[in-house]
Amino acid sequence: MNPDLPVLLDLARSVTERAEQQLLDLTPDLITAKGDRDMVTNVDLAIESEARKAFLNGAPGIGFVGEEEGGDVDADTYWIIDPVDGTANFIRGLPLCGISLALVHHGVPVLGVIHLPLIGRRYWAAQGLGAYRDGQRISAAGTSTLPEAMIAVGDYGTGPDGPERNRVALAIQALLAEHAQRVRMLGSAAVDLALVADGTLDAAITLGNHDWDMAAGAIIAREAGAVVLDTDGRPHTPASLTTIATAPGLRDAVLGILATTTAGTPWSATSGSPAC
Repeated sequence: MNPDLPVLLDLARSVTERAEQQLLDLTPDLITAKGDRDMVTNVDLAIESEARKAFLNGAPGIGFVGEEEGGDVDADTYWIIDPVDGTANFIRGLPLCGISLALVHHGVPVLGVIHLPLIGRRYWAAQGLGAYRDGQRISAAGTSTLPEAMIAVGDYGTGPDGPERNRVALAIQALLAEHAQRVRMLGSAAVDLALVADGTLDAAITLGNHDWDMAAGAIIAREAGAVVLDTDGRPHTPASLTTIATAPGLRDAVLGILATTTAGTPWSATSGSPAC
C-alpha cells in the first residue's frame, strides 16, 4: 500500500519541529567517540530517541531507522533520521548543521524534511508535491556553466578508506578550482543538498552515500528540479557510489569532473561496490 504522503509529511514536519527545539535547547555536553574522528553527542541521542517514540505512536505501521541506534532497514517503508547532521559543526558552534529526516518506500526516498535551526531555515518535500523552504516553493538554479557555479564538496574521509578517498577529493577540488566560480566545504550533507534545492548552491558532490545523510536531501533536491545522480550518471539510489546533486544545466560538466578524477578508484563509474 502506498503511503499517504500529505498526512505523513504533516507528521514528519511536526516531529522535526520538536527535534529542532531540542537542538536549540540542549547543550552538547556529553561527546562520545564512535569511530575515527567521528562522534555522537547527548543531543543526537535525545533527538533520535524522541523521534522514534513519536513515529511509533503517530505511524505505528512504518519502520524507523536512526543513524545512532539503527532500526528496521528491511521494512518496505521506514523513516530514517540523522538527528544532527554536521555534528562536528554543532559541537564547535558552527551554524551549518541540522536535522535530516526522510521516508523511504521500497528503497526510494519519497518524503524529506530538513531543518537548519541555527540559520533559521526549514525545508520539506514529498514525491509529486514539490519542494519548499519556509513555506515558499523552491527551485534549483538555472546555472549552465562551471565558471558561473558555486559547488560544495563533502567532508574529507576518515576511517580505513580515508586516505584514498581524500586523494580523490583533493583531485576533484583541484579541477573544480580551475573551472568553477567557487568551491565550498560546508561540513553537512543535509546543508549541501538543501542549498542545491533552493538554488543557493549550483551543485554538491559527496564521495559516499549513507541514507541518513542523503535520503531527505535527495528527495528535496529532486522535487526542486535538481538532478541527483551517481558517478555513472544514473539516478541516485541507496546503492549509489557517490551523491551528486546539480542544477540540470551543469549535469554533464559535473559528471565530466567526476569521470576525470575518479577513474580507477572505488568511486569510478565502472566500480561495482558502493563506497559508503
